Amino acid sequence: MGVVYRARQVGLGRIVALKRLLRGEAAASEDVARFRAEAEAAARLDHPHIVPVFNVAEHAGEPYFLMKFVAGTTLARRLAEGPLPPIEAARLLAPVARAIQHAHEHGVLHRDLKPSNILIDPDGHPYVGDFGLAKRIDADASLTQTGAILGTPSYMAPEQAAGSRGPVGPAADVYALGAILYQMLTGRPPFQAASPIDTIRLVLEQDPVPPRALNPRVDPDLEMIALKCLQKPIELRYPSAAALADDLEAYLDGRPVSARSASLRALALRLMGETHHAPILENWGGLWIAHSLALIVFFGLTSLMLWRGVSARWPYVLLFTVGLGAWAAVFWRLRRRGGPITFVERQIAHVWGSGVIALNLIFLVEWLLGLPVLMLAPMLAVTNGMLFLIKAGILSGVFYLYAAATFLTLIPMALFPRAGPLLFGLVSAVCFFATGLKYHLRRRRALRPNPM
Repeated sequence: MGVVYRARQVGLGRIVALKRLLRGEAAASEDVARFRAEAEAAARLDHPHIVPVFNVAEHAGEPYFLMKFVAGTTLARRLAEGPLPPIEAARLLAPVARAIQHAHEHGVLHRDLKPSNILIDPDGHPYVGDFGLAKRIDADASLTQTGAILGTPSYMAPEQAAGSRGPVGPAADVYALGAILYQMLTGRPPFQAASPIDTIRLVLEQDPVPPRALNPRVDPDLEMIALKCLQKPIELRYPSAAALADDLEAYLDGRPVSARSASLRALALRLMGETHHAPILENWGGLWIAHSLALIVFFGLTSLMLWRGVSARWPYVLLFTVGLGAWAAVFWRLRRRGGPITFVERQIAHVWGSGVIALNLIFLVEWLLGLPVLMLAPMLAVTNGMLFLIKAGILSGVFYLYAAATFLTLIPMALFPRAGPLLFGLVSAVCFFATGLKYHLRRRRALRPNPM
């Protein structure tokens, strides 16, 4: 968006860096506003490891600002020669993390941290520069339209790369610092593909290769620090850039790092948190609400037939083959109308389909063993609980709770067989409804237009 020149400030007789818009007077008004926002963001920060802004002004209607000129090189040029020794990597990044913490404390997000934006002077001191995508933490999103993706893909946090999945906060800068540390240790960013779109897909869907798999000389503590920054769930990252700096300084001092000490809370968050596949549930929210109602209908009808003494097997089989099959076709058609179907969604659909098959096979087993219809209905709780366990591993730890609730339903289903099908339907419906409502509301919030 801008171009930087080495210049001389005549009045003070000093060398400075002058930044102006690349397209001059032809620049779009949005670019001018963002350029001014960069100058204002950098000018309000006073930290020894942030490039200071001396002056913000205009010439012939063209905005520009003067900054400290940092002789030396950039971290990007340094990394072009290969990975850094672990000690040097930690020494360089710790003050950068402190600088970013200072920015956050003054209400500024950087949003474009990368090696080329970290300057290194001849004495080896790092400086954070280029606040071109900086944003006030308490500001509205008037310069960022809904769905806009701003930043450099290889260093963007998943919530930033997604473009429309809620606000981007300080955790995104922590992620970027981790991506920089990863490259300092391995010589390559954590995610890099042939095109920006492919890189974003990796950021959203894949986990980074452990640094020591790429460079065996990487210290295990630094590997843990980098990987903690790169966690896709925000709550599993460092809570602040200061916490990251604390761990880097602890490493340099030979003290234990917090990234290695997994607290019970951290373990619980990891177990119960969302995976990076969970956002696909936003595509299913409304459909899962409808599915919860369908479950009540199907198992309500089943219970009604059971209470009225219907002992023939074929009405139940017909209900759960033709009826449930027809609902599955409608469900899938509605989902296809909502947009492209991802690979993970196909996996979840196969999991659900296997549950339908298992349900109907129960009728077959009852017939082969000569058992009355629905005698083996408690097995539905077993199969459905297993399906929730699979979903927990793919999507979110909350499905562990659903699995536990479904497994526990086995007991009253066995003790009170006439109420078993309805109880199973209600428990399953609540699980689908709760998840569907959560992600339906999240999708509505994400699609809500930003105030202008």
